[in-house]
Amino acid sequence: MNNKFNRRNFLETASLTTGAFALSSFTGESQYDLPSSIERLQPMTANVFPISVEERKQRIAKAQELMQEQKVDAIFMEGTVSTMYFTGMRWGQSERTFGVVIPAKGAIAYVCPKFEDDRAKELINPVFGDELRCWEEHESPYELIVNIIKDRGVKHRRIGMEERVRFFIADGVRKAAPGYEVVDATPITAGCRMYKTAAEIELMQRASDVTIEAYKAAFATVRPGMSQSEFSSNISGAFRKLGFTGGASVQVGKYSALPHGSITPQTIREGDVVMVDGGTSCEGYASDITRMVVVGKPTQKMIDVWNLEKRAQDAAFAAAQIGATCESVDAAARKVIEDAGFAKKYGLPGLPHRTGHGIGMEGHEWTNFVKGNLTKLAPGMCFSDEPTISIPGEFGIRLEDCLYMTADGPRFFSKQSISIEQPFG
Repeated sequence: MNNKFNRRNFLETASLTTGAFALSSFTGESQYDLPSSIERLQPMTANVFPISVEERKQRIAKAQELMQEQKVDAIFMEGTVSTMYFTGMRWGQSERTFGVVIPAKGAIAYVCPKFEDDRAKELINPVFGDELRCWEEHESPYELIVNIIKDRGVKHRRIGMEERVRFFIADGVRKAAPGYEVVDATPITAGCRMYKTAAEIELMQRASDVTIEAYKAAFATVRPGMSQSEFSSNISGAFRKLGFTGGASVQVGKYSALPHGSITPQTIREGDVVMVDGGTSCEGYASDITRMVVVGKPTQKMIDVWNLEKRAQDAAFAAAQIGATCESVDAAARKVIEDAGFAKKYGLPGLPHRTGHGIGMEGHEWTNFVKGNLTKLAPGMCFSDEPTISIPGEFGIRLEDCLYMTADGPRFFSKQSISIEQPFG
């Protein structure tokens, strides 16, 4: 569950590759200003293997198979995460249309503002297709997109738009292609990205391992009187010492009951619940982990709610079996909490949101553990397992670990917390 910071934006701006970062690069401080538990961390960047060209070829081939099934002639993507997924190219979005056309048959092609063609040529991997069609400032990029599709052969007169394509581009293509239908390409893009390969799982495992190590080192620095921002900075510093860009939201006391936190500045005091939610990215693949700690001695109510939360998390994990529906996982966790007397149907105090979200190249992606989602679990799917219990005005408890589906059932990327006093398995 992403708290105060926007995880999706964070992961899109975070480094897609690993590498060591000096603390001074971010804060102007010396590395020697770090607490000792963080200072002694060593980089975890060895033996990280990027996604291969061959795997990206397989992704494009699968997308083309899905296009045939969906009766779509081609899909268009802007330079966002899906373009990175299929081609390895990172570009971004501006008011000028740049993007990639993947046809149902034939090589992919790129559409680019003419004055940026040199930059595009540097980034394009010709293995996937090297055709670059450029438009001058007074010309229409939408006609170029349509012409690429026509040149590769049209059968169904249907053009798919990836979910991040902005309206003005999709509408421009629609107007430039009378007689064509512009449709949602999510069944194709999600149909590829939702099912992770062994290489993707390995990168997500590293991101998870790094996050746990960063948390362990930072949690050792928690003390009464520490500001929320200082603790958050320690977490970020720990990630940097490990060779990654990462961060986390920190919510204290009653603010931990707000699932996405509060902008109110907070100070940690004796007896407070402290919730930490965040992660990192390894070669573009995300982690998302929440850990709790009580500064000092927890109350019996805190212990009881923590134990209930753990049972709910366990129930979701047990329900996440191959062939089960996503909604059944949510129902299993929710039943544990509601049977203990908490409110039903997202009411408070209780579980106010879905039990989990998909995760991969983005911290939140397809699909979700939520009522009404009849998608069946299959190998390669990855999710968070995080049934929060929120008690407004008092505290919230959330345990979040991400899992991946194997042919034999679910596996956690991280070891679960042991108890309210032992946040790390």
